[in-house]
Amino acid sequence: LTNEQSEINQLLSQALQREVILDAAERGQEEVVASTSPNPWTANAEEYWPDMEGLDFRDTVTDFALPEGTFFDCATVHLLTTATLDRLRELYPAGRFEVRRFRPNIVVQTTSGVKDFVEDAWIGHMLAIGDEVRLGITGPCPRCVMTTLSQGDLPSDPGILQTAAKHNKVNVGVYATVLQGGTIRRGDPIRVQ
Repeated sequence: LTNEQSEINQLLSQALQREVILDAAERGQEEVVASTSPNPWTANAEEYWPDMEGLDFRDTVTDFALPEGTFFDCATVHLLTTATLDRLRELYPAGRFEVRRFRPNIVVQTTSGVKDFVEDAWIGHMLAIGDEVRLGITGPCPRCVMTTLSQGDLPSDPGILQTAAKHNKVNVGVYATVLQGGTIRRGDPIRVQ
């Protein structure tokens, strides 16, 4: 499906089994989201921080500015490695650290057998994926209470966020910007440059 199809709203509504409308955010045009503070319509989002050891903020709500002209919280790309998921599983074996809890755009399968937060070392570097795509790794991806909520057969589990907070400053994955677009295929080699 593409946004250029005249029947896109009907196709999406049918697929999602509810009425939806695909909207676009134009660069340079101020976008607003529902918020309760400081006024009801701002280009800010709110994030709730539970009272949990290891978090920068505890039992509070913080506001942060949304990138202009987008529908993303902080960046257009969230990248996560299997090494990070494996490390989190090792630290908290009772938790179900599955990709769908974290909703990344790209999952990199590491083959070295290392169980660590390897993508943290990529911050500030360029990542080449296959022959075409180049991403600039801009920073860590701090996670919120949403990762602890039940979804599908995944149970509610505060230990998910507690583990990330205690062992990696609440970060799971990294954010990136697209420097050069292209096609990504399963199995494409990844190079940190």
